[in-house]
Amino acid sequence: MWKVLPVTQKPDQCLGEWIDREALAEAMIPLIGQLYRNNNVVTSIYGRGLINRSVIAILKAHRFARHRLAEGGLSVHDTFPILKAMSELKLGAASVDLGKMVAKFKAEGNGRSIEQFTKDELADVVGKQNGGDREGTDVVLYGFGRIGRLLARILIEKTGGGDGLRLRAIVVRKGAENDLVKRASLLRRDSVHGPFEGTITIDEEHNTITANGNLIQVIYSNDPASIDYTQYGIKNALLVDNTGKWRDADGLGQHLKCPGVDRVILTAPGKGALKNIVHGINHGDITADDKIVSAASCTTNAIVPVLKAVNDQYGIVNGHVETVHSFTNDQNLIDNFHKGSRRGRAAPLNMVITETGAATAAAKALPVLKGKLTGNAIRVPTPNVSMAILNLNLEKATNREEINEYLRQMAMHSDLQKQIDFVSSQEVVSTDFVGSRHAGVVDAEATIANDNRVVLYVWYDNEFGYSCQVVRVMEEMAGVNPPAFPR
Repeated sequence: MWKVLPVTQKPDQCLGEWIDREALAEAMIPLIGQLYRNNNVVTSIYGRGLINRSVIAILKAHRFARHRLAEGGLSVHDTFPILKAMSELKLGAASVDLGKMVAKFKAEGNGRSIEQFTKDELADVVGKQNGGDREGTDVVLYGFGRIGRLLARILIEKTGGGDGLRLRAIVVRKGAENDLVKRASLLRRDSVHGPFEGTITIDEEHNTITANGNLIQVIYSNDPASIDYTQYGIKNALLVDNTGKWRDADGLGQHLKCPGVDRVILTAPGKGALKNIVHGINHGDITADDKIVSAASCTTNAIVPVLKAVNDQYGIVNGHVETVHSFTNDQNLIDNFHKGSRRGRAAPLNMVITETGAATAAAKALPVLKGKLTGNAIRVPTPNVSMAILNLNLEKATNREEINEYLRQMAMHSDLQKQIDFVSSQEVVSTDFVGSRHAGVVDAEATIANDNRVVLYVWYDNEFGYSCQVVRVMEEMAGVNPPAFPR
């Protein structure tokens, strides 16, 4: 809905208020950056990250909250004082949601000043600044395709003070004499996700790429079991295999034979007894004994959080998941032989019916769904962003308004807020979700509900949103997830 300005509001007043908000957002940027780099404090507004964001992006994050909150919205005038108070407390590592801090202060401030409330709320990390200790967890990316390069971008963006995940190396097969130049160029420029935000230099003599101060060793190898990572100063590394070539414990176990590798994550559905982890759902199942886990598939990550939310509230009797999925590198550009059914036909020209294991895989992450879902997929001529259509029969009846409001609340206030996003617009299309950091976005305007039957439409960036979920699993395995505030 468009906001109608009251007739009493003057143009100069409107512009003046905007300039005032711009100035406060601009003043927030150095505080956000200093807290991140010096204290490893990650700030957000209802799940919208604020690190390395522009003035406009910060204001849009506040607008996002204003658009969805029933309690009167959120202003930079609310969040800035809390951020300022945080900057004076010498905090230890933490994840702080400024939007939720404001809401809690309004509800539970009990006459305290903002400074005192902030100090009380963050008491567990007050005065625990690490003093410059930058030892993080080494990360190796085995493979550097679509997911590998996006993981690199996210890891570089999240380097902060260096005491979290640190990208140390990528492993690829050498494709040409100028391989390093081409790899760096693909990291620098992306036809879907745009240019890399920062600087990239290469050292062909030492086979390294330096991206925003991250020195990344490029290792050429055809054998996953033959690399000695310790010769590059890499130790106890978390290796992410995004080639999809090996999907079981035996194949992926080859990486563990290499000196310097401690644990392995697969960016595809795992086979056999491998745990398929969807962050936000079953990441608590990861134990210290788990040397190899799977981060499941992009579609499984998109649908399982929404399915869990619906099942918790209404109970799912059964259902069907239809995925409308962008074409992938596995398909042919033009008609040619392909071992898979129909996938040999030109991907940019055809809708292609194919199989998906997401419905079955969902039960691995959420066992209560076992045997309740069927699934299929249609590959369509778009390069990125997909949609899952959840056609569900429920135990409890509902209506469109009720289930949409429930999912809106889950997106804003639940433990699944990093996984589930929510949009209510009749004008959004697939490209509007490029770069979404959520596992899936519920399209409220498309929801259909009739008694015990509901159809939900969930958008997801099958590249970037999935990569964000993979990084969350990585942080869980590395034990670098800081405490979240407010409690």
